[in-house]
Parts: sequence; structure tokens; C-alpha cells
Amino acid sequence: MPFIDREGVRIHYTVEGDGPPVLLTHGFCATSLMWDAQVAVLADRYRLIRWDMRGHGRSDSPKDPALYSHGLTIGDMAGVLDACDIPRAVIGGLSLGGFMSMLFRLHHPDRARALILMDTGPGYRSAQARASWNDYAQRQAAAIEARGEKALSTSAEVNALNHRTLDGLIQVGRRMLIQTDSDVIDSLVEIDIPVLLIAGADDKPFLDGMSHMSKKIRGSRYEVVERAGHAVNIDQPARVNRLLADFLAGIPA
Repeated sequence: MPFIDREGVRIHYTVEGDGPPVLLTHGFCATSLMWDAQVAVLADRYRLIRWDMRGHGRSDSPKDPALYSHGLTIGDMAGVLDACDIPRAVIGGLSLGGFMSMLFRLHHPDRARALILMDTGPGYRSAQARASWNDYAQRQAAAIEARGEKALSTSAEVNALNHRTLDGLIQVGRRMLIQTDSDVIDSLVEIDIPVLLIAGADDKPFLDGMSHMSKKIRGSRYEVVERAGHAVNIDQPARVNRLLADFLAGIPA
């Protein structure tokens, strides 16, 4: 079971398949296991790297709140790619994982060959909107602290049994789910690599953000998948896998 050590914090990852590399990042309270259906179909053509964000799954959940941040998370992503000797990859994620993927591209543009963003928001330009979102994030953390697994979302990618502990999710909610600036949403017009956007038609809270990104990112492809919620890749795996295969095959070498 491979891990990297990030200054005492162990980050779990797996590598499956062979071909052009794709790094997949899960959402808040999910784990790398949410990509099982994609690995089963795409690993014959692509090298799929999936990992558990700190505080999730089989990665460490440090007690120190200072060990959770956006910067540390995109550093973990770079560290996983380095451990696999991959200088450049397709970067993909869902929800929080999608936001981190955009942030990774912003800080490591030379390492992102393309972006895949599922049921993801681009953040907020308005300080008031960020404050409202951050209140939501803090409430999520407080609910997990008070009620444990009973407070977790019922979305298909979330399973308490896939985590060694839920303690890390509390700090993730308080330190990684929050929005601190407008850097990501401001950078959308600068993205000049292929981008695939996929949203579940029933994931109403995220449709406006996905539509906004499709209009701001030049040349992006946006697909809304019927009969799917926030975990679009789990709710409709066959449809999502076809979209992924078509997109990945069309990325210039």
C-alpha cells in the first residue's frame, strides 16, 4: 500500500493501469474508492493515480489544525505525482477535489495537461458570498464533531466505513472546505488547456457554478448527465466513463 510522507503526514495513493497519467481527487468526506467504476473501465488505456486527501480514508488525520490547508493539499498532489515520477498529468476531481484541481493548475500550470471537473464550484468573487459558504463549512464540521457519521452526507460517494477515523473531516471542514480568496474564479479566463465539465442534472446547488465555468473557460466542454446527483460518476458510471474516454482520447499528445 503506497504512501508518501509529507513532513510526518502520510498520504495514501494507488496507481492502476498504464498509459497517459490521470490524477483523480475525491470530494469532501469521500475517498479514492469513489473512482472504482472509472478505474475498472479506463485503466486499460490510462495510468490512473487516485489518492486520499489528508483527513480522509487511509491518509493520516493529524490533530494539529495547522496541518490542513489548500496549500498543503495541492502540495500533496504534487508529492504524489513526484512519487510516481510524473511531471505532467490530466488533473481531475469532484466537488472539493475539483476545486483543488483548479487550484493545482493555478499554482502548477506546467504540470496540468488538461482538467476534468465534476460537480464542482469555482469559489466566489464576493467576500459576502465567501463568508456565507464558510459559515456552511463550519456548520458541516461542527455537525460531524457532534454527531459523527450520522452527520455525513447521504451522497453516493460518502461512506463512513472507508475512513480510518472521522476526526480529520472536522479539520478539513474548518480549514480546507472554506474559501479564502477569489483566485480560482478569477483565473478561469486564463485556462488554456482542454477542460471537461460534468454535472449531475439533479445536483441543483452546483449547476450555476458549473455553467459559469463553462462560459468563462474558453473551449471547455460541458455535459449535464440526467438522473445523477452530486456523485455523477457513481450515479451514472457508464455515461461518465464514455465522456471521460472520449475527452481523454482527444487531448493532444
